[in-house]
Amino acid sequence: MTAETNRQTHRTQARATVPAPRDLPWLEQLQGRTVVVKFGGNAMVDPSTHRTFAQDVVELWHAGLRPVVVHGGGPQISALLDRLGLETRFEAGMRVTTPETMDVVRMVLTGKVQRELVGAINAHGPFAVGLSGEDAHTMTAVRRPAWVDGLPVDIGLVGDIVDVDAATIGGLLEQGRIPVVSPVARGEDGQVYNVNADLAASALAVALGADRLVVMTDVEGLYADWPHSTEVIDRLTAGELDALLPELASGMLPKMEGCLRAVRAGVARAQVIDGRVPHALLRGVFTEDGPGTTVVPDEETGPERSGGKGEGDGA
Repeated sequence: MTAETNRQTHRTQARATVPAPRDLPWLEQLQGRTVVVKFGGNAMVDPSTHRTFAQDVVELWHAGLRPVVVHGGGPQISALLDRLGLETRFEAGMRVTTPETMDVVRMVLTGKVQRELVGAINAHGPFAVGLSGEDAHTMTAVRRPAWVDGLPVDIGLVGDIVDVDAATIGGLLEQGRIPVVSPVARGEDGQVYNVNADLAASALAVALGADRLVVMTDVEGLYADWPHSTEVIDRLTAGELDALLPELASGMLPKMEGCLRAVRAGVARAQVIDGRVPHALLRGVFTEDGPGTTVVPDEETGPERSGGKGEGDGA
């Protein structure tokens, strides 16, 4: 059975839950397009949010898009490290990853978090296939340098993606599957690296020629003047974001760096959205007023970046 035949088989049952095309101005433009979604470890801890996300990913598939999921797992990794009596430490927004920590990262991401997410998606049908960046050499990494206050710091076995072989994931998409990717990658040196999920999703979006990168997390979006204000920037250009990067809090830095990399490498738009909002993924992909912050190329015009959302308006 081809992917399109399989899609048509499921489409009838989806009509009750997928809004009509006239209600979704972006739907026709997005038909057949790839959307890479990063599902954050913090956003996926709540069981209800987890189930809703899985449902929404399947709805994207039913609507004719080609979703790819890259997942995090920070809280789950920290919880197991704590149980094992191993230190949890972050520098420059990255988890300091010793060889012992790397074993835990690999175990939790590929053996627990990925399997739970694949299972949640497949509760709606035989859609999801799990893999990691190690599989079929899908992602190749090098050791990532880091700086704090202008000084280099050792963050251990943390990698940055330098090459993506999109053939395996592309093949799964052609078969009508939903790839679920764990951000673990091997380097040319044979070392396995812990890769930040935001940056892994960004690299995959570029390699797959995705139309959208959506980063789901547990904050409302990019705050205009955190911690002094809870106003959220609705929309900004790549150049505006580049100017803001040095001022960002460490937790937001890899998310916004991933968005910037993606948009500058040809992804039409990148979004950081509040995964705690019910059906935030569908709103973010299908509407112009999704809950969060949208990054667009420099040449794209639109609303001013700071006429944003006040506290609570991101829902």
